[in-house]
Amino acid sequence: MKIVRTKSDLRALLEPLRGGRVGLVPTMGAFHEGHLSLLRAARRECNTVVCSLFVNPTQFGQGEDLERYPRKDARDRELAQAEGVDFLFAPASEEMYPPGFETWVEPERLALELEGVIRPTHFRGVATICLKLFNIVRPNVAYFGAKDAQQLAVIELLVRDLDLELEIRAIKTVRDEDGLALSSRNSYLSPTERRIALALPNALARGAEAGRDGGDPVAVARAALDEEPGLKTQYVAVADYDGPRLLAAVQVGKTRLIDNVSLKGSKI
Repeated sequence: MKIVRTKSDLRALLEPLRGGRVGLVPTMGAFHEGHLSLLRAARRECNTVVCSLFVNPTQFGQGEDLERYPRKDARDRELAQAEGVDFLFAPASEEMYPPGFETWVEPERLALELEGVIRPTHFRGVATICLKLFNIVRPNVAYFGAKDAQQLAVIELLVRDLDLELEIRAIKTVRDEDGLALSSRNSYLSPTERRIALALPNALARGAEAGRDGGDPVAVARAALDEEPGLKTQYVAVADYDGPRLLAAVQVGKTRLIDNVSLKGSKI
């Protein structure tokens, strides 16, 4: 595995490999099994695997956790190498946003609901960094986790609307044995907070079951969350992201968690 720090070096390294299938796994690091599932899918399906490791400052709003976001670069390098990554792209912030940077991708309707209400500049940062990575790497396929369902939908729309020649592959949410969806932010949770956080996947499961039985999945999931006084519910909603999905966001202590489940038996 080669660690690459600059756009020009990565482009030069990839140029002679363009005859094969190039896969990109964009990440902010602090790898868990969810990230590794993306890397494994890319390794199975592609001749060349590029993983980006970049804590993107522009997708964090004012007062969010940019400074304390988990950073485990040495461990991430070891895990990426073990999973067969060919190029680990780990640029400095100045490499991706040089002085005078002022051009942004501004998603509209889809990016203004749910997460967009609470984090109004989040998807601008996500869409911009993803487009930059797509232009730098020029992958045939890019891999994203289904846990971030709204983000995935925004990226799919970005690719469609801007006529990008790549495939977006959604990989199923990976969960811990207790049902909590894996997230780098789970490391913030104390043991007590983690117990409280289990109300999120449990509520979504109850809501999905109610929906299959003809009930109201949103009302059932919200009522289940309301039974846990240790968390604050930010939203519960159904949205059509590659089929109907039940989504929720909660605050547990200082940690914000999101999750979603399919209402129609989707593979993701």
